[in-house]
Amino acid sequence: MNKNAANKFILQNARPLELAVYRYFFENESNQAVIDELSNFQNDDGGFGNAIEPDFFNPNSSPIATNDAIITLHRVNALNKDSDIVKGIIRYLESHDSFDEDKKRWLFAIDSNKDYPHAIWWEKKGDGISNFNPSISLATFLICYGNRKSYYEEILKEGFEYLKSSKEISGDDLNCFLLAYELLQTNNINNILDLKSFRNLLCNAIDNTICKDIKKYGVEYVPMPSAIFAGTYKEFITSEIKPLILAERDILGKLQMEDGGFDITWKWYTQYTEFEQARAWWRPRITIEKLLFYEMQI
Repeated sequence: MNKNAANKFILQNARPLELAVYRYFFENESNQAVIDELSNFQNDDGGFGNAIEPDFFNPNSSPIATNDAIITLHRVNALNKDSDIVKGIIRYLESHDSFDEDKKRWLFAIDSNKDYPHAIWWEKKGDGISNFNPSISLATFLICYGNRKSYYEEILKEGFEYLKSSKEISGDDLNCFLLAYELLQTNNINNILDLKSFRNLLCNAIDNTICKDIKKYGVEYVPMPSAIFAGTYKEFITSEIKPLILAERDILGKLQMEDGGFDITWKWYTQYTEFEQARAWWRPRITIEKLLFYEMQI
């Protein structure tokens, strides 16, 4: 992998938000620039929208876009309960906008997504719920930073039971569970779940999710280690996972494009021509993830 080319690509092509994230991780800049740029995606209700995740351009607040903001804040160590941006998120989530009161789940996809450029998976199907994505991480966020803690503890416990009984879990769901675990651990909340058992379940889930056939890396669309370990969740890197990480690192140079960046591996499958704009926003974000993965100490 050509790191210099990747750095140049990011500096020349990243949105201000991703550029601030890059500078936090690779140029020792403070997290304030990330907070400032994130605030541009936050609505008056405290939730996030406005294409913070480039696959749907919906300006309205949604649980999944708000979860994306929480992930970024957590990664740059900016989850401060007293900050305006976190107070806004608490206000939005506790309003239960786009929340199913009967099933106690936030919606994965909301109705208004269809009215704006989007990938096909953001169109609401049925009740709009997708297992515990993003409910498990949003509920845990409110346990750590919100007010009605006992209400959200029930969602966390249900998610824990789901994890215990599930033989397969999607990578997106898994990342929500991993975030929930880290939030609990970071905030020293160990009186709701047995965190050791939670950790063991996550280790098993990671082991079941990551493709172990390294011949498929870079050839087929399979879950590779960088989908989880882009400078994150390093405590879950086991002796079995480490060789898979090294194998993926070995093929990153083959996946890197001539302009130094990495590309997405999906299409939108909708009529919207804004896909190329989304792709242009995605590529620096993905390139940052690959750099973090490549330079992660293991």
